Amino acid sequence: MQQSVESLVRLLETYRGRDKVIRTFCYGSQLVGGALTRKATAADVSSQRLGKSLLLFSAQLSHCRTVLRLFDDLSMLAYSHSYGLGASEEDAGVRWISVLMNVADQLYYPCEHIAWAADAELIKVRSDKWWLFSVALWGTSLLLGILRSFRVLLLLRKKLKKHHRGEGGSRRSDLHRQTRAEMLSILSSMADLSNAVHWMPPGFLWAGRFPSWLVGLMGTTSSLIGLIQMNTSSNELPDSTALSSQSGGDAN
Repeated sequence: MQQSVESLVRLLETYRGRDKVIRTFCYGSQLVGGALTRKATAADVSSQRLGKSLLLFSAQLSHCRTVLRLFDDLSMLAYSHSYGLGASEEDAGVRWISVLMNVADQLYYPCEHIAWAADAELIKVRSDKWWLFSVALWGTSLLLGILRSFRVLLLLRKKLKKHHRGEGGSRRSDLHRQTRAEMLSILSSMADLSNAVHWMPPGFLWAGRFPSWLVGLMGTTSSLIGLIQMNTSSNELPDSTALSSQSGGDAN
């Protein structure tokens, strides 16, 4: 118990860790609040009131994260600059998918900032199209991340075939660990991508069809996976997991 509390405290001391905790509470509140308001009958006033309060709490946490992201542009730019064209990557496919991800993530932030400023009436433009641009860029980044992880999984499978059973035990263990991390990344990105589609204009796939509790479920699933990945030693994570922690793929 004490170790868990200490881990949480260390997590809250970092910006990325605090953001992931806030994100988890945000979507968790939406999940529970949406479920309560959905199941509560007209006579069950207390459940309806609690559900609505949790949904309002979730909305405030989401707004908090949006404001905090006003300062993420430079850190994303620094990461994109350090990655460059991915000269250190062994595979060309992984390299160019990563470069496209960085471009989508870099463009995401100013679009969201403009949408936020418009809603706050700091600038006189319509926020709708800028929110649409930001969601589209977020979804693009997630889709590219999924493709990247699938490509990495194929490369890992080839490497595993080169190591016969009983040979290179430590290396095989490391490859299996990377494989599990990539699979978790795919699951997390697919959960987020389902929400990104939901927030697109009506008529696009299942846009607008998710109830609040389902949006919360998808987001909570993704957030918990993110917490698990962050709690894992950085030395044990593959490059793609390190990338996802820096990018806008974890924005919403």
